[in-house]
Amino acid sequence: MTEQQQQRDDSACAVDLSASALPESTPNAEVFTTTITSAEPESGFAGFGFSDALLRTLADKGYSEPSPIQKAAFPELMLGRDLVGQAQTGTGKTAAFALPLLERLESGQKTPQALVLAPTRELAMQVADSFKAYSAGHPHLKVLAVYGGTDFRSQISALKRGVDVVVGTPGRVMDHMRQGTLDTSGLRSLVLDEADEMLRMGFIDDVEWILDQLPEQRQVVLFSATMPPEIRRLSKRYLKDPAEVTIRTKDQEGKRIRQRSITVPMPHKLEALQRVLDACGGEGVIIFARTKAITLTVAETLEAGGHQVAVLNGDVPQNQRERTVERLRSGSVDILVATDVAARGLDVERIGLVINYDMPFDSEAYVHRIGRTGRAGRTGEAVLFVTPRERRFIRNLERATGQPIEAMEVPGNTAINQGRLDRLRKRLSEAAQAQRPEADEQALLQELMQRVATELELSPEQLAMAALNLAIGPDALLRKGDDDWIQNTRRNDRDRDRDSDRQSGDRRERRERPARAPEENMQRYRVEVGHRDRVKPGNLVGAIAGETGLQGRMIGRIQIFDNHSLVDLPKGMPEDVFSSLKSLRVMNRELQISQAS
Repeated sequence: MTEQQQQRDDSACAVDLSASALPESTPNAEVFTTTITSAEPESGFAGFGFSDALLRTLADKGYSEPSPIQKAAFPELMLGRDLVGQAQTGTGKTAAFALPLLERLESGQKTPQALVLAPTRELAMQVADSFKAYSAGHPHLKVLAVYGGTDFRSQISALKRGVDVVVGTPGRVMDHMRQGTLDTSGLRSLVLDEADEMLRMGFIDDVEWILDQLPEQRQVVLFSATMPPEIRRLSKRYLKDPAEVTIRTKDQEGKRIRQRSITVPMPHKLEALQRVLDACGGEGVIIFARTKAITLTVAETLEAGGHQVAVLNGDVPQNQRERTVERLRSGSVDILVATDVAARGLDVERIGLVINYDMPFDSEAYVHRIGRTGRAGRTGEAVLFVTPRERRFIRNLERATGQPIEAMEVPGNTAINQGRLDRLRKRLSEAAQAQRPEADEQALLQELMQRVATELELSPEQLAMAALNLAIGPDALLRKGDDDWIQNTRRNDRDRDRDSDRQSGDRRERRERPARAPEENMQRYRVEVGHRDRVKPGNLVGAIAGETGLQGRMIGRIQIFDNHSLVDLPKGMPEDVFSSLKSLRVMNRELQISQAS
């Protein structure tokens, strides 16, 4: 989604502010009267102290009203305050921090004054492009994007010539800082964009290293779609009395993305994928796969089926990645098969369907994946493929999005054929309403149709059918063949559900029985990890033994439940050992150990 479209999308969000209210408009004062013959309506950006040059730039780009996150962030950032912002992608947050930072830059300084850290190259490039677009009224302002996969020497040369704003990925920024080619002594502002994604990708230690090297007096701005404990800890350590802005999506906005799941055994996933694309595929589709190898397998299969497909994974060179995204944006490619890391930062408005071919590793990744569709106020669809054993994780994803994930069956031949007919009808309707760009061509085509109709003695209906056949091509439009395996899958699912219900009843019966008391020399503790975190007894034993020095055989009974576990440990543990266990992490979650009641 472009920033211009984000400005228009301000009616679908609600704002929670814990910092300060928006500035009031200036009171009217009758000092003198001026007659204005014609005037443009005042921009909604005029009340935040922005310069005339920036306001003209925004007006030229068609920006009229700030989005909710911009209204909330502008006053705080213009005052130089630190800020923590929680908002989904597509809400206008790039402009929310870029415009105030541009206005607070000082002229004449050769070293960078603002640094923006982004988790991926694609996002870094997009943010840098946004800064350049907003600074059109300041021709001498220089913006540089630094990221891996490109020439290091050209970046050094640009930094030596002088740069006002640097946008980069943590790794490449660290490289420049260590080599002394990026001077941060004059840095006034730092932005952490999509901090939760940097955490998930393992960059958080790099981010902390960068923060530790910066001047003591600086403004820090942190934006994140979710707020896991690690990001909260980061903000408390490095931000000083920050303003907090939270943009909560209204129900109607969240429901713009229809979420569905398909339970399909592993051997049938590729066949089910092709059927979903035939039945639901729109103008733009992103398919998320877990590994590079799977992206290639999926892409090859879809290409063999006649689809226009591109691949985006960590092995794709940077220049090719940029061309791939542009092909998707322009419509020369309709389907992109990507890994999570490679697709971060993608902002392509025409994406109507996101398919999670593989279950994401965590709920934050799922939120970011489906956020690639339903942008600019449009509707979108997200389909999640799950194997029978993965269905129990759907509840976690529903909690993360606040929306239900509907069950969906693998489309049969009837649904696929209806989808193909609907798309053909849409194309035909659009073609009937369109005119050829050249009037001469239009006349020549009409003459050609009349000549063919006369030579072959064709009626208008026969001529139209011939044109349709030409558009469809030699392959059959309607799908035929055996789809009995879908019915078998449904029966197997029903049988599996009945077995699961019986097992759940057995587990409830076991839970109702009183738990066996710990042994006399043991104390029972509760830890806040469980089945939802995919934890196993071995994970707990290894982590606790490594932290406390206890031998594994000294750790007693372990009971794992959905969202917590019970562990029996020797009585009389020293207080310092017990304290260290509270912050111990297992499966990327803190144990938060406490004595069980």
